[in-house]
Amino acid sequence: MDLNDFNDLLTSTGQAALAAATALAPTEERFLGCLTALSKDYPAPLAKAALETAILRGKARAKFSRAAAMYFTREALEQASGERISRYRAARYAGQGVRGPVADLGCGLGGDSLGLAEQGRVFAVDHDPLRLALAAHNLAAYGLAERAEFIHADLAAWPLPPLGGFFFDPARRAGGRRRFSVQDYQPPLSIVTGWLAQVPAGGVKISPGVDLAELAGYDAEVEFISLDGDLKECALWFGPLRTAARRATRLTAEAEAPATHTLLPDPAAEAAPPPAGPPLAYLYEPDPAILRAGLVTTLAAQLGARQLDRDIAYLTADTLAVTPWARAFRVEEALPFNLKRLRERLRALNVGRVTVKKRGSPLTPEDLIQRLRLTGDEERIVFLTHVLGAPYVLLAQAV
Repeated sequence: MDLNDFNDLLTSTGQAALAAATALAPTEERFLGCLTALSKDYPAPLAKAALETAILRGKARAKFSRAAAMYFTREALEQASGERISRYRAARYAGQGVRGPVADLGCGLGGDSLGLAEQGRVFAVDHDPLRLALAAHNLAAYGLAERAEFIHADLAAWPLPPLGGFFFDPARRAGGRRRFSVQDYQPPLSIVTGWLAQVPAGGVKISPGVDLAELAGYDAEVEFISLDGDLKECALWFGPLRTAARRATRLTAEAEAPATHTLLPDPAAEAAPPPAGPPLAYLYEPDPAILRAGLVTTLAAQLGARQLDRDIAYLTADTLAVTPWARAFRVEEALPFNLKRLRERLRALNVGRVTVKKRGSPLTPEDLIQRLRLTGDEERIVFLTHVLGAPYVLLAQAV
C-alpha cells in the first residue's frame, strides 16, 4: 500500500471496501480468492489495500487494543512497539522528571507515540509520508492526535527543537532484510551523539539480538524487555533516563492486571557465583531478558540455585521458589546422553509424546523426536544440555 492507496482507503468508497473486506474474514491463504471477489465491486488497488488492512488489523490485535480502528503496512507493523511496551517505556520519562515535549524520532505507524502522547506533548517525526499518515490516524484512534505534531523530515538533517527528551527508533530493515549492526541502522545509532549534546534525556529502541560489543562506546543503560516470556527489544537510556548499567524487564499483557518485573545486577552474586553442579530436584529455565542482560548468576542467587554448567543458562535447586523470572520443572531423571538408553528409558515409562528443550546440544528437537520413535501414552519434557561439560539429558515435568 502506498500513500495514494491509503488516501483512497479513507474515502467513503474506501471505507465501504474495507467493511466488505473485513466481512470476508480474509487470511493470507485465502487472499487471492478474496481479492478476486472484492475486485468485482471495487478497483483492484483499493480492494488489495482493503484486504491487506483487514488482515493486518487481525494480526495487530496482539499489540494494540484498538487495532480494529487502526491502519498498518506489513513491515511497519512488524517493527512497531505494542501499546504495552510503549506505555511502559513512556512512563520512564515522567518518572525521571522529564519536562517539555518528547520527540518520537522515526515514529513509524505511531506505536511509541501512543505511550508518549499519554504522558504529554509529542513531536512524531518520520521521513516516510505514508508512515506519518498512518501514525496520525492511529493516534486519532486513541483520541491522542491533538497531543502530537506530525513532522515529515530526514532525521539526519532535522534540527531538534527545544525538547524535554527524545525517543529514537531507527529502521532496522531494508527491502525486507534485517540490519544487524547498529551502524547499519537508518539512521545509524551514532547519530544520537549529536542529539544528546542538545537533549541529554534520550531513549533508543534497538534489536534485542544486538552485539553488545557495539554498545561499549555509549554511556547508556542497556535494558532487555520481554513480554509474556518472549524477548521483544533492547532499550538504551541516556542522561537522566539512565538509572542502572543494565536491566532485565518482564512485562505481562493481561488487560485486567498487567504486571512489570525488573531485575538489576547483584554485584556480590556476580563476583562469587556458586560452583556449577549436577541437577537437583528442580530445574529453572530463565526468561530470555535475564539471559541477554547477563543476569543468570543474579537470578541464581535469588532462587538459591546454581548452574548445571558455567556456559549453560539452566539453573537447578533442591527447593522450589516462586519467581516471575523462570519456568520451573521437576526433575525426574538425569542421564548422560545416549540415544539408545534414552529411548529405552522413555519406552519403559510408557512415554509417547515429548517436548524437547535444548541448550548446548547440536541435536534439533525435531531430529531427536523422529529418532526416538515413541508410541506410549505418557508425556515428558526432555532437556538436552551439558552438565559440567558433559552432554546430558534430563527428564522432567512442568511444575
